[in-house]
Amino acid sequence: MQAWFQASKFYSEIGDFETSVQIRELATARKMRKEIGYSLIDGLLIVTHGTAERNLSDDVAILGELESLNIEEEGDIELFDSPFWTSERGNKVLVNVDSFGAVGDGVSDDTQAFVNSWQQACSTSKAVFLVPIGRRYLVNATRFIGPCADQLVVQIDGTIVAPDEPKNWDKKNPRIWLDFSKLNGVLFQGSGVIDGSGSKWWEASCKRNKSNALTIDSSSAIRVKGLTVQNSQQMHFVVSRCDSVRLSDIQISSPEDSPNTDGIHITESTNVVLQNCKIGTGDDCISIVNASSNIKMKTIYCGPGHGISIGSLGKANSTGIVTRVVLDTAFLRETTNGLRIKTWQGGSGYVRSVRYQNVRMEDVSNPIIIDQFYCDSPTACQNQTEAVEISEIMYRNISGTSKSERAMKFACSDTVPCKHIILNNINLGKTDGTVETYCNSATGFGYGYVQPSAECLTSSDKKFIIEQTNEVEPPKHSRDDIIHTEL
Repeated sequence: MQAWFQASKFYSEIGDFETSVQIRELATARKMRKEIGYSLIDGLLIVTHGTAERNLSDDVAILGELESLNIEEEGDIELFDSPFWTSERGNKVLVNVDSFGAVGDGVSDDTQAFVNSWQQACSTSKAVFLVPIGRRYLVNATRFIGPCADQLVVQIDGTIVAPDEPKNWDKKNPRIWLDFSKLNGVLFQGSGVIDGSGSKWWEASCKRNKSNALTIDSSSAIRVKGLTVQNSQQMHFVVSRCDSVRLSDIQISSPEDSPNTDGIHITESTNVVLQNCKIGTGDDCISIVNASSNIKMKTIYCGPGHGISIGSLGKANSTGIVTRVVLDTAFLRETTNGLRIKTWQGGSGYVRSVRYQNVRMEDVSNPIIIDQFYCDSPTACQNQTEAVEISEIMYRNISGTSKSERAMKFACSDTVPCKHIILNNINLGKTDGTVETYCNSATGFGYGYVQPSAECLTSSDKKFIIEQTNEVEPPKHSRDDIIHTEL
């Protein structure tokens, strides 16, 4: 609490008695509630600019909430080293797709063998659904449906490939390829590859009836580790209507010019953790959309691609809600966007409680961008006054180089402005020029070192007292500081 009273004294000494009293009252209240205070730098710099719609108490509380925002992670279920069904692990029941007639030559259709072996594995306690190494299995659109017996393991060590001709696709399932649903407590793991054979799909870039490669839907307590997903027809890995999902050591790749090939797409899901993922695609590396909350991303490599996105939300006047998202430690290289929140005009709902931290960028266009005027349409979108509300967004320890002059862009609605945008230790530059921050209807504040300046986030004349802090040097991150992964 001493830091709060030091901050109060500081403002008293410079003649700002109103702010001094506000800080002292807040500090006293927090002490009475036995809450933990902030550091001196936070106490000094979280002071707002005094606009009519905001007050010091609100920003103090919001900063505290964002800095302490933590997404709880449930413990991993046991991960096995293949082969684990012999001797020491003799209680596992092996269900090998080869035993059900799979050929594995990449030419013969192995779809029915996969269906039959799945039915056996799903109905057997402690089963291992095995796709063995060294083989290439051609599988058409297939639904792997639960619920299944307990402790099921899906061990993918070989390669699963999709038909490379859209005309050969199963007409009954135009939007899915490998779709797993209604599962609980299932572990997916292995060194295998899931290859969507998407090149001919990309030539007809319309989104209609393009399938997603791997989908986990309506499931809970799912763990996925070590898999590679590549060349998807559309999205590579979709997590839909799930709770408690952890993806780790996942590699996703498709060419930079492959359309609509999002890497990991999260929708209507809660308590999702992505860790040690390397993603390069023709669209968003990660996209988080409606009805998703408690999402944590750690140690992410992104590039090429369109960056790490929340949205799009609010299309066709729909409601979109995303809340409690944390990205901690990422490296983005030569992406068309960095950290992006995108919403359509006319929507409703909100994006709230988001923290991005410890992110390094290299030659990224639009490193930090909030866009409430997103319009992915060949024709101009209609101007509308309704919008998805965006508030309580924190960017901390973000550094690197921007390809665009506007390194930070907060393009927000005049009628539903962005609020409580917080910047701390930002160092974005341009190798061949200067950078700037653009703001429209966005309020917030920066503290510590912030480059380019974020003064446009507020309309008041009161200035931050950045020069009074010790944290005036730009944040310095090497690539090795940011990414600690073997990917």
